[in-house]
Amino acid sequence: MTRRYYQQLLFATLILAFTPTFAQTDTTETEEEDYSMYDNLEFVDEGAKRYASVKIKGLAPQKLISVGYSFQGAHELETSAFGGFPASTDKINSVSGMRMEANIPVISKNSLIMQVGGRYWESNYDFEDKSSITNPLSATLSENGLRTTGLNTTIYKPLDEFSFLLFRASADMNGDFDSDLQGMEYMKYSVAALWGKRPSDYKQWAVGLSRTYRAGELNYIPVILYNYTSPTSKWGTEILFPARGHVRYTVNSRNLLMFGFELEGNSFRIGNQGTELNDPLNDLEIRRSELRFRFVYERQLTGFIWLSAQAGYRYNYSYNVDRLEDGDEFFRGFFGDQDYIMENELTNPLYFNISINLVSP
Repeated sequence: MTRRYYQQLLFATLILAFTPTFAQTDTTETEEEDYSMYDNLEFVDEGAKRYASVKIKGLAPQKLISVGYSFQGAHELETSAFGGFPASTDKINSVSGMRMEANIPVISKNSLIMQVGGRYWESNYDFEDKSSITNPLSATLSENGLRTTGLNTTIYKPLDEFSFLLFRASADMNGDFDSDLQGMEYMKYSVAALWGKRPSDYKQWAVGLSRTYRAGELNYIPVILYNYTSPTSKWGTEILFPARGHVRYTVNSRNLLMFGFELEGNSFRIGNQGTELNDPLNDLEIRRSELRFRFVYERQLTGFIWLSAQAGYRYNYSYNVDRLEDGDEFFRGFFGDQDYIMENELTNPLYFNISINLVSP
């Protein structure tokens, strides 16, 4: 089956999944692990038990459906010698691709909110001189690119009027998939759990632990959530450290600006060449991670349709390659001393993203 088949299948699945969302009034967020993006909980009556609302005032619009496009400018990939192939430096004109996400509320009660979601991201590499490529890593990036297909679920459980629990689980299949999907055994699983407080309508914080691939490879790291809006509702913060952090300025009810960063990454299976280069790439994964420093502008176009545009600087954190041990992943963490099969470098370009979003009422 071709890449086009999988894209068509994904579109069909998303369309079917989106249908019930128009009847919902709960807020969800399309970005991975953004725990602030859900609706306020309402109370049945004055005598009912009160629960901590899932959001605070003034946060950025909460997206149900997002369809966008990402573009990185010209940069270089420096690959080390590997498998009899010499080190090389290849110029990349651009990296671009579609990004589609959705989050759907399936349970919405005062005492429990649960949502499920999915995403499809692609990175298509346009090399300057494809005929001169000799390194197998550059070859598979040029021919197949990288893509991510994933599912996730988030559970918000208020404990009382001021405290809450948050749980997040996701499964992503990442790789140079083209005509061959390489199997469910290459799924990457991430989990996070947080406990937090909502002391007022303008502040929310939480702490927890996550099992994540944002640094490019498996790691266990602490997580800090801090959302704040000033009493004037003009300034605020939206932070989920280390995944992302932004300062927010609300121009008016239809326009807002944010400045901050996002740490984006995962492990990508490679080796889908189907040529003599396939053997050197067997059982390899790219540990891809990057910091995106960015300005974000969001504007209401009409009704519940919003435009989101971001521009900034993409800084490479990791683009090394590991070999799996007997087909299984091993844990290095931040302090492991295992050697990489390939130690590579990407230079750092400017980038932009643009998306059209259906937001919650």
